[in-house]
Amino acid sequence: MHPFVHAEATPDRLAIIMAGSGQVMTYAELEARSNQVAQLLRSHGLKRGDTVAIMMSNGIDYLPVCWGAQRAGLVYVAMSTKLTADEAGYILSDSGARIVFASAGLAAVVAGGDVLARYVTGGAVAGFDDLDTALAAMPVERIADESAGRDMLYSSGTTGRPKGVRGPLPEGPLDAGDGISGLVSVLYQFGPDMIYLSPAPLYHAAPLRYCMAVQRFGGTVVVMERFDPEAYLALIEKYRITHSQLVPTMFVRMLKLPEAARMAHDLSSFKVAIHAAAPCPVDVKHAMLEWWGPVIHEYYSATEGAGFTTINSQEWLAKPGSVGKAILGEVRVLGDDDSVLPAGQTGRIYFAGGPEFAYHNDAEKTASVMSAHGATFGDIGHVDADGYLFLTDRAAFMIISGGVNVYPQEAENALTLHPEVADVAVFGVPDAEMGEAVKAVVQPRDMSLAGPELEAELIAFVRARLSHVKCPKSIDFMAELPRHDTGKLYKRLLKDKYWAESAA
Repeated sequence: MHPFVHAEATPDRLAIIMAGSGQVMTYAELEARSNQVAQLLRSHGLKRGDTVAIMMSNGIDYLPVCWGAQRAGLVYVAMSTKLTADEAGYILSDSGARIVFASAGLAAVVAGGDVLARYVTGGAVAGFDDLDTALAAMPVERIADESAGRDMLYSSGTTGRPKGVRGPLPEGPLDAGDGISGLVSVLYQFGPDMIYLSPAPLYHAAPLRYCMAVQRFGGTVVVMERFDPEAYLALIEKYRITHSQLVPTMFVRMLKLPEAARMAHDLSSFKVAIHAAAPCPVDVKHAMLEWWGPVIHEYYSATEGAGFTTINSQEWLAKPGSVGKAILGEVRVLGDDDSVLPAGQTGRIYFAGGPEFAYHNDAEKTASVMSAHGATFGDIGHVDADGYLFLTDRAAFMIISGGVNVYPQEAENALTLHPEVADVAVFGVPDAEMGEAVKAVVQPRDMSLAGPELEAELIAFVRARLSHVKCPKSIDFMAELPRHDTGKLYKRLLKDKYWAESAA
């Protein structure tokens, strides 16, 4: 369905609640606001297939802007709020965006480029028109030529320039279901009575698409301006949250709260907790299941959407560490010679027969991830005899030390469990004898503890759990690791620094 259906049937139902500010928007207000956005876009001459860009913090207008672009048949590019002006300028140019919507605090990042108009919310900014003023002058009626648009999201750029993932515009009526709506209705029991807590930035694929899916079903979305582990738990109790989606780093931060803080809130309304985006250490997930019970569902996919695996709590307890069985696309694990490997053998993961996609303006990059066996997200793993997929690591981060393949995810998972570790990255650094040596960079819980004593303690901690060849030979400390708000670690930035220093 589409929010306009719920605006007619249940106009006073809350569509959006902002967790921090307390601002709310009903379905009737969402309908009017998104119609005004669509009218504004048409007033600039934008037609089906044109592109707009959004550089906004989580706020009450984010989803109405997306729905306005969607019902105008446009491609809307939700941009990371962590971008530099140069990175944002590249995306504006590459995407062909005609109009930019920005939060006042981020407007300077998208002030360049050749666009028709720029609109700002949350304050006056030179060179930008006020969004509230512009929309107030627009009709609240639906545009005459509605058609379904879609997002085009750019990869987070952990391995180079971000790439826009572009699929075909949907055909058919505006209120026709989309692929994600069908998945979530079956897997996670989405429906009109759900109250969904979204703790992550809306510019990322999963938060944006899942929040919009909730509103297709007529549910209420509670949006956190930013994640805080104690506030997250309090919001579940306050709003009687039924569904949410998280990333494993959020699990870790909640588990490291004092027990009194973890147990202070009533979580009995919680029915479905979905997680993805990054590997979850087995011990962390065991601890979450013990705490929350069998409400946790995991999936494995990517912005490209070429495949999808899923696993519920009961299955995971029988197959700990698995990310599930494929329900979209067929998983194939390939060897170095591109042959399909049998069950149990580790290789590159491909999805065959999934939805089509292309990287915008980059046919070479599109071809580089495709083969006769489908598309790859760049991960390594294996499938067991029952068809369950297990991830080993990203192919780009594999370390070759003394001729042995070392996957740093294992050491990261082990170090995460240490009480003094807030965050960790493991990667290979140049080594004259071994080719590469295993290096860890740790964000300690208390930076004042960083030093040789903690380094020795952490190395011993990992060595008690893993073969010595997989363990870091040395550990450096940083006050904060470069981690994306969606949970992805910018490991390339750390690794490149060490390799550049070695070359120098």
